[in-house]
Amino acid sequence: MWVLHPQKPVVLRARPADPEGRLIFSIHVVTSRSSGSLTEVRAALRLSTPAAAGTMLPLNPKMKSNPLQKANLCSRLFFWWLNPLFKIGHKRKLEKDDMYPVLPEDRSQHLGEELQGYWDQEVLRAQKDAREPSLMKAIIKCYGKSYLVLGMLTCLEEGTRVVQPIFLGKMISYVENYDPNDSAALHEAYGYAAALSACVLMWAVLHHLCFYRMQRVGMRLRVAVCHMTYRKALRLSSSAMGKTTTGQIVNLLSNDVNRFDQVTVFLHYLWVGPLQAVAVTGLLWMEIGISCLAGMAVLIILLLLQSCFGKLFSSLRSKTAALTDKRIRTMSEVITGIGTIKMNAWEKSFIDLITRLRSKEISKILKSSYLRGMNLASFFTVSKIMIFVTFIANELLDNLISASQVFVVVTLFEALRFSSTLYFPMAIEKVSEAVVSIQRIKNFLLLDEITQCYPLLPSDGKTTVDVQAFTASWEKASETPTLQGLSFTVRPGELLVVVGPVGAGKSSLLNALLGELPPSQGQVSVHGRIAYVSQQPWVFPGTIKSNILFGKKYKEDRYEEVIRACALEADLQLLEEGDLTEIGERGTPLSEGQKARVSLARAMYQDADIYLLDDPLSAVDAIVSRHLFEQCIRQALKEKITILVTHQLQYLKDASQILILKDGKMVKRGTYTEFLKSEVDIFSLFEKGNEQSEPSPVPGTPTLVSESLVQSVQSPRPSLKDAAPEDQDTENIQVTLPLENHLEGRVGFKTYENYFTAGAGWLVITFLILVNIAAQVVYVLQDWWLADWGNIQRDLYFRVYGKEDTFFILDLNWYFTVYSGLIVSTILFGITRSLLIFYVLVNSSQTLHNKMLESILRAPVLFFNRNPIGRILNRFSKDIGQMDDLLPLTFLDFIQTFLLMIGVVSVMVAAIPWTAIPVIPLGIIFFVLEWYFLRTSREVKRLECTTRSPVFSHLASSLRGLWTIRAYKAEEKFQELFDAYQDLHSEAWFLLLTTSRWLAVYLDVISAIFVIVVAFGALILVENDFSRKGD
Repeated sequence: MWVLHPQKPVVLRARPADPEGRLIFSIHVVTSRSSGSLTEVRAALRLSTPAAAGTMLPLNPKMKSNPLQKANLCSRLFFWWLNPLFKIGHKRKLEKDDMYPVLPEDRSQHLGEELQGYWDQEVLRAQKDAREPSLMKAIIKCYGKSYLVLGMLTCLEEGTRVVQPIFLGKMISYVENYDPNDSAALHEAYGYAAALSACVLMWAVLHHLCFYRMQRVGMRLRVAVCHMTYRKALRLSSSAMGKTTTGQIVNLLSNDVNRFDQVTVFLHYLWVGPLQAVAVTGLLWMEIGISCLAGMAVLIILLLLQSCFGKLFSSLRSKTAALTDKRIRTMSEVITGIGTIKMNAWEKSFIDLITRLRSKEISKILKSSYLRGMNLASFFTVSKIMIFVTFIANELLDNLISASQVFVVVTLFEALRFSSTLYFPMAIEKVSEAVVSIQRIKNFLLLDEITQCYPLLPSDGKTTVDVQAFTASWEKASETPTLQGLSFTVRPGELLVVVGPVGAGKSSLLNALLGELPPSQGQVSVHGRIAYVSQQPWVFPGTIKSNILFGKKYKEDRYEEVIRACALEADLQLLEEGDLTEIGERGTPLSEGQKARVSLARAMYQDADIYLLDDPLSAVDAIVSRHLFEQCIRQALKEKITILVTHQLQYLKDASQILILKDGKMVKRGTYTEFLKSEVDIFSLFEKGNEQSEPSPVPGTPTLVSESLVQSVQSPRPSLKDAAPEDQDTENIQVTLPLENHLEGRVGFKTYENYFTAGAGWLVITFLILVNIAAQVVYVLQDWWLADWGNIQRDLYFRVYGKEDTFFILDLNWYFTVYSGLIVSTILFGITRSLLIFYVLVNSSQTLHNKMLESILRAPVLFFNRNPIGRILNRFSKDIGQMDDLLPLTFLDFIQTFLLMIGVVSVMVAAIPWTAIPVIPLGIIFFVLEWYFLRTSREVKRLECTTRSPVFSHLASSLRGLWTIRAYKAEEKFQELFDAYQDLHSEAWFLLLTTSRWLAVYLDVISAIFVIVVAFGALILVENDFSRKGD
């Protein structure tokens, strides 16, 4: 559990590439003056060389390294290197400082550039072959070889599972036919026990090694695709932005990429499962002959049915993803425009709108959940059906079967149960969903990128802006161009003022100069470095000072000059921490006018050649407006090329040139004196124009709520390093990363109660509990009834035939009828249980989503100012996605496993009471291990949740300021910041994977030791028992 908290900031810095080509990340300690205390955050350095270099070494040798790098073989196999972390987690709450640094080969930059290289090659090959590029091929080429090795290990792991029933059967056969004088048989039995022990231990180690490695491949693939997706978002053209939405990009980075974490675990079972089924069929044929084919026929029918389910999963996933995109897009727009919504009291309307979208989404999720429930129900029942059909066929063929053969047949079917009836259908489901996700990501990666329409290089030190007969349109299909036939030239020292009514195309003209709006006719020549101030002021989370410096080195004289020119001195004096005041994602606590002046100060500090100012004076009062125009635009920028878009007509007399636009066309261009002589009435141009609204420059995004987002969510230019080398006086961009507080300690019963009762009343929950118990009881009764049937049949075969022939026939019918009834009951209870759990928990997800939505929209505006949009969207995308898909599956799996364990122990103790002696201490050991594990695991999971939000916050912030980021050529720096956020999340995710393996491997090794003791102990007890009888 967690709570949103606006304080405890971490400053995340990304430094430009140093001369050796390395990227350096650091998290610094910052002082929170407002609280009077030092906020403790992890001080660490990260360094990574380009992927081609192959090695990544820490910059600071004293930096805490990941212990896995120095762990020996045994430590890697049994995860001993995690023991220090568990000791810390047992003593106190885990902090970010306790997490281990991400491994060099798992860093976001390295993984992203590696997969990007394969994708670029695939795109080039597809262009040559005149086909559509395949992201799947790029992924296979990048990870295929290493993943294939894991497939071989998985096959070996399942092989050790298959041969265990054979060795067990041989041991039981030895006990059945015990001969105290046959020492060779005794030695052979001990050999089988040793082989069984080796297989059990090998399986325990191999299974978790493979599972961990495959999960890590999924993590690396997810991180790489996220890197590529963000990189693409920084390069989308304006037309491409009309084909996607912020909601879709957030959904791609939250739900779609999560399919990679899941599919890599089960993918190999698409071929290991059928292969294991063939091997088991051969072994069963050797044991009981042709009757085994009856049981295998059931399995084949089931596999065919599940293959059909795969197509349904694919279809439903595609529809669900589209609905989720729409819901998250709407939610993003609502959060962006929350001020307007609250001012007009529209909360109820938007709650109803999003609730309707959620209801449509839930209807699709519920259908896929029912299919998933049927798959899990088949896992619960199919092995029993196969055993039933096999033994019925055996009886009809009148074949005698021994106890050892019964045991071998049952255990072989149980061995097949996981790989063929659980992992195989899971593989089909996850592959079907992953294919849809890969297709969605590929479609996004294939969207058009912005092209460099003209070079931005200074031509022999001469800067100029020259536009000749320029015509362009945001929409290619539009009959009316956005801009038409514009021509002008601006040289250093000149001020061009662009005026015109609302919707005349003034902002579009600046976008054209930035390269955002490609020309359909004409020519644009821009020579020099550009600084841009957007119409909607953009600031990023950080200090006021970091927003102004924007990666430039701090020079006191220059900085003070900028502060004075932009009229920020008085404002900074009013703020308690001055220019070190931390501002939130929405610019809190700055006003719109202050944000506009910070944006203007950022542009001025860059010392560029060309300044494009999109109406920065509209957000300030008349006095400040006059100060900005005189001190900043006329004085500080007097030697620069300045193009100012404004509605402040009083400044026209100071312009070098005036350009009047209307409906995208140039009405007139000239000096103020020329306008006076021509007697042009400028004011008349604004009378009608002001009645209309500025058309959205990006096609396909015309909502009132999203207008501010739309105007800044244009797309980024490719890296301009080739066109204009970066200045050497750059340094870190400082971005404040707010940390979320989260609850400590165990998850209380109240949380589980609220979760279940959100989906159904206590009557339904009570019925669900009874169905679960009944399902487990009939499941256990089958084994008991089958054993009793076998004992009766064995006794009857050794009787003298006569009057008892009639009794034998009646006995067979009776046992067959009861056994059939138990099988049917198991099927019905299993299906009912699975479907009911999914129904209740998916409804819980919908109810909790609606409650959270209402709470969020009823919250005051201060809540939205203090909490980044990415943090809120994280709740509505990733967390809700896990409630939809993961939690119902996890709860059903837990309930089935827990009840199965109780059933097995109960039957075992009832059959052989002395087995309770080792079971009791074993249960205590398991309980202590679980208690010790949970204290650390809970905190690791909470850290994973809190480190995930900054990824979405950074994405949302970047999308709002894309024009500014591209204008300042800061794409690479923001990409580095995104990689740094991903690395932070990977640290927590990696620990989440490895800590769960730590517990699993210890439990399985202890269980393996228990099996080994029982195997050898049984042989010793049998030998001693017969020896005493002989005496």
